[in-house]
Amino acid sequence: MNIWLILILVMVASLIIQTTLNSRFDKYSQIPLRSGMTGADVARKMLRDNGIYDVDVRCISGKLTDHYHPEEKVVNLSENVYHNCSVAAAAVAAHECGHALQHARGYAPLSMRSALVPAVNFASQFVSLALILGVLLINSFPVVLYVGIGLFAVTTLFSFVTLPVEINASNRALTWLENSHITDGETTPLAMDALKWAAYTYVIAAIGSLATLLYYIGLASGRRN
Repeated sequence: MNIWLILILVMVASLIIQTTLNSRFDKYSQIPLRSGMTGADVARKMLRDNGIYDVDVRCISGKLTDHYHPEEKVVNLSENVYHNCSVAAAAVAAHECGHALQHARGYAPLSMRSALVPAVNFASQFVSLALILGVLLINSFPVVLYVGIGLFAVTTLFSFVTLPVEINASNRALTWLENSHITDGETTPLAMDALKWAAYTYVIAAIGSLATLLYYIGLASGRRN
């Protein structure tokens, strides 16, 4: 019962956080930077200022689809970030470049997350089927549920390893934005607020993943008892 309550609370919190994030992004997308720099300009300057010249900056479709691709060494910025001159665009662009800095500096949690990607991709393909079959066959073939739990544990671990990676990237972004005077005393807190709500999405995802894992572990334990 406690796990179900946690899962419900996580779902409600996730909805609130995602709604707030979209609202803040839309709001801060209307507040221009005094420098007149677009998100693409901010990204390229941050990379150059940190001595990184082998990372490309590209525009991709979608909203809040921004990400850094370590294998290709590309900072992918959504259209609203790439072309927009705003506090939100600067914050997101700098955050993604924060991942490029992590990669260049050999940041350990990022390396750990990258190493987990193949295992996570494999687990994601079979975890749902394994858990469903495991619940249905819990009395006759309990090992199926244990396999599902093991696969889900991999994805849960990935969620928690992601947390320091995202928080550190935001810290790098905010420090650079302020030190380079891209943002100022008025706009830095806004950039910080935008990245804070983005970080909350990863926190709530990790909590939800852990609660779900504990739920299935509880099922398996109940069967043994």
